[in-house]
Amino acid sequence: MRRVLASAIILLASFGLAAAQNNPETSPSGRKVVARVTPVCPELAKRMHIQGVVKLEAIVKANGSVRTTRVLGGNPVLVQAATEAVTQWKFEPGPEETTELVQLVFVTQ
Repeated sequence: MRRVLASAIILLASFGLAAAQNNPETSPSGRKVVARVTPVCPELAKRMHIQGVVKLEAIVKANGSVRTTRVLGGNPVLVQAATEAVTQWKFEPGPEETTELVQLVFVTQ
């Protein structure tokens, strides 16, 4: 059974910096993010100074790996980088598969 969560995990991803990569956070389901990959900012976004939030839904298996992601919103230039990063995240193992809402904030420096 999947539980849809009302809150989001926030990752601040600065271009070129892994700002929150090693700060595990607990999601409302109680599952901690134990390994996180910072998105690689697309060159187009860097050149055009594109910033913003990408919202994703991640289906996390009981073992903590991300099974699938679904885009809920965000700038199309940033979506692929966000999806590729979150797909590699690892969560704490849990008793069942859960649905986690994730927001990645891209800011230019």
